[in-house]
Amino acid sequence: MHRRLHGRGALFDVEPAGLVPRIVGLRPHQHRALPLEHPGELPFVVLTGARGLGKSAVLGELRDAYKGHTPVALVDCAEAQFAGPPPERPAASWSPVAQALLVVAEQLAEPVTGAGRITFPRLMSGLVAVAAGGWGDADSERIRREVERILLLNESGSWISGFAGRWAGKVAAKVVAAATGTGPLVSGAIEATLESIAEGFASRRHQKASVWYRTYPNAGGHAQRGLILLSGHFRAGGTSREHAERYLVRALLADLTEAYAGVLPRMQRLGRPLVLVDNVQTGPGPGLLDAVLRDRAEGVADQVAFVAGLRGDGRELLRGGTRRELAGVARRSEWTPDPAVPSSRALLVALPPLAPDDTLHLVGAPDAPQLPHAVHRLTRGNPLGIALLAEAAAQHPERAGSPADLLTAGVRPVEDGPAAPAYHLLLDRLVPADRLDELTVLAAAHDHDSACALAAALLPDDFGPADVRALQNRLAEEGLPTVPGQFVGDPFVRTLLLLRLHLRDADHSGWRTAHETLVAHYTEDRPDGHARFRLHHQLALGRTGPAVAHLRDSFPVLDTRGWLHTLRFVAAAPYFHAHDAEGRDFTGHGDRRAAVALGRTDAQQRVPDGVDGVLHLRIRRLLHAVWLLTDPLVLPDPKVADRLRFELEQLSNLRPAGNALLWRASRDWPAAALAGRPPAAGGEDGDDDSGDGDEGDAGDDERSGVA
Repeated sequence: MHRRLHGRGALFDVEPAGLVPRIVGLRPHQHRALPLEHPGELPFVVLTGARGLGKSAVLGELRDAYKGHTPVALVDCAEAQFAGPPPERPAASWSPVAQALLVVAEQLAEPVTGAGRITFPRLMSGLVAVAAGGWGDADSERIRREVERILLLNESGSWISGFAGRWAGKVAAKVVAAATGTGPLVSGAIEATLESIAEGFASRRHQKASVWYRTYPNAGGHAQRGLILLSGHFRAGGTSREHAERYLVRALLADLTEAYAGVLPRMQRLGRPLVLVDNVQTGPGPGLLDAVLRDRAEGVADQVAFVAGLRGDGRELLRGGTRRELAGVARRSEWTPDPAVPSSRALLVALPPLAPDDTLHLVGAPDAPQLPHAVHRLTRGNPLGIALLAEAAAQHPERAGSPADLLTAGVRPVEDGPAAPAYHLLLDRLVPADRLDELTVLAAAHDHDSACALAAALLPDDFGPADVRALQNRLAEEGLPTVPGQFVGDPFVRTLLLLRLHLRDADHSGWRTAHETLVAHYTEDRPDGHARFRLHHQLALGRTGPAVAHLRDSFPVLDTRGWLHTLRFVAAAPYFHAHDAEGRDFTGHGDRRAAVALGRTDAQQRVPDGVDGVLHLRIRRLLHAVWLLTDPLVLPDPKVADRLRFELEQLSNLRPAGNALLWRASRDWPAAALAGRPPAAGGEDGDDDSGDGDEGDAGDDERSGVA
């Protein structure tokens, strides 16, 4: 049923039913009922994860799957309409939560299969009371516009065509007259609204709604007084406004509950209404979330299915929420709230990256069969990255042989829109826009100290150590992984940022300055463990000699596992342009790494005096082979993979004590490269019988990918 999505079947599947069909009680894209997993109280489902993992795509697909079959609304809390009031609207009578409720109700009011429009008399009355608080010096036309939009929430669709619009105009005229008269403005507007409801609707349901605000705190059983108090609390701001907003949310849910009450509505309406809230961590999101969870915890029941998207893991916003992996909710959610903890009413489901098989469905390149694996290795399964690179390959099939060329290709996200480099489009979506320049520089760093060194060299003077730490915390809060040894823990995001750093200056001066700064930061007088960092950044500048010398000289003395870790880390240096024989960067598309790895340049290479020439050349070939095969921006070369196997196998003969690790690496590393996986450390499965110790270097995530 999930027609445009892959890897998200646990949310959408029909047989057996996925999480959302079990919560809504309706099959996606069909008007057919399903048994409810939670027929009583239901969880507030929150999809969590970093940018680009497909939360917005899932919510959009859910809207399309249920639109027309059950009332459904989708609101993006990051939209500009929730950032501030319209120019003519006073802030005292507007809030992101109130605006979101209006937008949600307008969508939920649309008719669906077998049932007409839902009306929202409770919410309508409350929103008019809130708006009236800002009409002190308003002109009658502005009041009319605001009132008519709110009053149209009561258009049932079952009346003679045009009646609702005429009725809204009549009420608006009454409200304008009351608001511009000599009496109290707010009370006059509220009185006119309640009178119009009583006159326009004779049904018991609407009459019940008109007196609903009698129960507002301190209303004394008078609906009009309750609405006046609500308006005053809203204007007061702070916790008083939060209280009023919570009551408005309750009004929306009460109107929805009323629409499903009685025998006939239950027969006509299948499933539950569905409210989708994207970017719930911002704008009106926290207020909406808190209001629903607190009411449910206090026994104020509703039957609305909420599904939200939240950037990050939600640990700050929803400390007591039940956490599940996506695969863990495919058949049952196993959700039971804690009566004493409102946030336990939330069910947080972490969206994982896509699997390699999912990438095969999304990336089609007949002339480059390795591209799907290479795209998955580059993106680490990031759905946004996979989708955009697939689009780049479709628009530029001649570039499908190089992920790097796809990233720099101009892509049109929409058919008639302007083209932009793919990596620009990805960075616009994957990192905070207000910190793109800083992250571009700091992506080359490994920790706080090295990031501070880069900031001092390349960023404005007012960006200091405290700003570095705050930015790293922000990345963690947004869901990017925290990886020891990398300032930007996500390898895909780090690759994109480093590509931007390289291309930001025509002469690559910023790129060179960044890596030269880090070479100087990891000076030779620092602990031995820092040598690999210095070699890594020298290699990024095209200086291969120091890395070859270190790996050659340490091979006979360093324990094998530690040596392999060093090789992997050094060879993970980014490579964007070809380098000449002296290691200088120049503009061009030639890549000499394959030629060096295959031994084609051995004859021209002068071996330093006093060293083992055979070992020196073997280490040089090996370094270039690993450098090329672990580069996420190129397709793996089978010939180089075979040469890597051979070189590691030959080295295993030189180290009897480390033979098992080297031999296993000779099999595992080439296979991983050809399959689009980063190389694993040798002996990690516990079968190491080499006797070598483990010096405690980092694991796969720390040392693999582009550093």
